[in-house]
Amino acid sequence: MKLTDNVLRSFRVAKVFRENSDKINCFDFSSNGETIISSSDDDSLVLYDCQEGKPKRTLYSKKYGVDLIRYTHAANTVVYSSNKIDDTIRYLSLHDNKYIRYFPGHNKRVTSLSMSPVDDTFISGSLDKTIRLWDLRSPNCQGLMHLQGKPVCSFDPEGLIFAAGVNSEMVKLYDLRSFDKGPFATFKLQYDRTCEWTGLKFSNDGKLILVSTNGGALHLTPTASCTRRKCLLVNGYCHAIQER
Repeated sequence: MKLTDNVLRSFRVAKVFRENSDKINCFDFSSNGETIISSSDDDSLVLYDCQEGKPKRTLYSKKYGVDLIRYTHAANTVVYSSNKIDDTIRYLSLHDNKYIRYFPGHNKRVTSLSMSPVDDTFISGSLDKTIRLWDLRSPNCQGLMHLQGKPVCSFDPEGLIFAAGVNSEMVKLYDLRSFDKGPFATFKLQYDRTCEWTGLKFSNDGKLILVSTNGGALHLTPTASCTRRKCLLVNGYCHAIQER
């Protein structure tokens, strides 16, 4: 299915869950598509069964809070950012509700988390204007990149490239093996002062990037391997894309 304005406008709500007492800040599908897990500002993690269409289990992170929840490659473990006490990323076993590992390093709120689709690597972006590279097997940061603004980031489907959205106006593409040399491609979008970027997501073929915002717009951006330039109109917003 291609993401077009008409397709998005045709979407309809199929079912509503009211498990939370505060805003749901993130959710993620398991790799097999059988479950969804959500994180909320009420400090809860809710696991949903996609086949039966109902909640299965609720866990809590009252001490640290929970945001940006992501499944790892094991269906019973997740990583998520903290929104209380500090900005440490936490690795949790859903089986026994115990922490496996902490990932300290960011000194301001984490704004983005993305698991590699091929191994235990993940990346995080923060309001401290850095992107950090991690391995689930070690609490130590494996790589550090300084940026000129707030980042959001995501891996491509092959785990070889990651994209960084900076200051809600620019997408930079990096080779994971040589990210310290800088981006190999940069795309600048028309800056929209009415909203900020909240996330990036590659299409399954790696040719497009969907940029989510906290306003009424979604941006659909081609990667370096796709020469065709597109814009996505949602709720009346349309943004031109320029390569530089």
